[in-house]
Amino acid sequence: MKADTITKDYISDREIFSDVFNYYIYGGQQVIAPEQLEERDPTEIALPYGADGAAVPVQKFRDAQKLCVVMTDGKLEYVICGAEAQARIHNAMAVRNNLYDALEYAGQVSEAAKSHHKAMQKEREQKQETGEENTEEENIKDGKKTPDSHEFLSGFWNEDRLIPSVTVTIYFGADEWTGPRSLLEMMEVDDPKVKACLNDYKLHVIAPAQMSDEEIGKLHSSLREVLLFIKYSKNKEELDRILRENEERFKEVERRAVDVIEVMTNTQLKYEEREGKVDVCQAIREMRIDAERNGELKKAQEAARNFYNLGIEVEKIAQGLGYAAETVKSWVGLLPEKP
Repeated sequence: MKADTITKDYISDREIFSDVFNYYIYGGQQVIAPEQLEERDPTEIALPYGADGAAVPVQKFRDAQKLCVVMTDGKLEYVICGAEAQARIHNAMAVRNNLYDALEYAGQVSEAAKSHHKAMQKEREQKQETGEENTEEENIKDGKKTPDSHEFLSGFWNEDRLIPSVTVTIYFGADEWTGPRSLLEMMEVDDPKVKACLNDYKLHVIAPAQMSDEEIGKLHSSLREVLLFIKYSKNKEELDRILRENEERFKEVERRAVDVIEVMTNTQLKYEEREGKVDVCQAIREMRIDAERNGELKKAQEAARNFYNLGIEVEKIAQGLGYAAETVKSWVGLLPEKP
């Protein structure tokens, strides 16, 4: 499977998704519960206007998007949370995420306009049926409203409010994120007056290589083990240290997290899956034992060929290396090599 497919499927899980935003928004506090997340269609659709004034559909796809409902300061807060999984550094990520958020807001304005239009249409139909016209005072009493020209034009009433959208990018690479982290970083503007007129967009990135172990430790799901493994995947000694210090958690890593580790670090682990859990520590040990065996085998094969080229009999070579004569014959080309 492709890395993008595996990582996208992984972060779409409610447990992982809530862990991402509990870390990034609340510093690891367990504020957002998985059951508080409402699935949303990750497809963003807006209708910006073309040069001729015609509506031109634009469609973009987020990796994962959910509506989050949390209780803060005694009242409910609604936040649209979007997550982007990156297997590689994307230098235009700030533009892409900015577009996602803008399309989300455009969609909310469009939905508000549709809702108001539907309500006004229903009211007109009721008036036609009864032949009665309510006064403005009666409309206010009934909770109805006559929009002013500005509200009618935009379809967005003065008291309407947008639900905030927060997009976080999770970079699953072992290297540091070197791409721009804001729109302004992608520009070269020297004039302070021009710069003061520009609206910036900051990129929210989770990149394990630039996080301390303590920061990664604020995660509560298997994403903690995934990011720790990726962070130290290029350093055998440090990886061993992390596996020892977190042995209990690494002994029971869920299969989908192991899939992410394998595809992102190019590590071929051999393991037995038990009830959806994998002992990564044991899998690493088995992998290294196999690597040592393969290394010893290659050395034996090379030695056999060198001795044979020196004129030493195959039987003596086999005896000296501790392998069967038939096996040595296959190595030096006297017999077809065994698969």
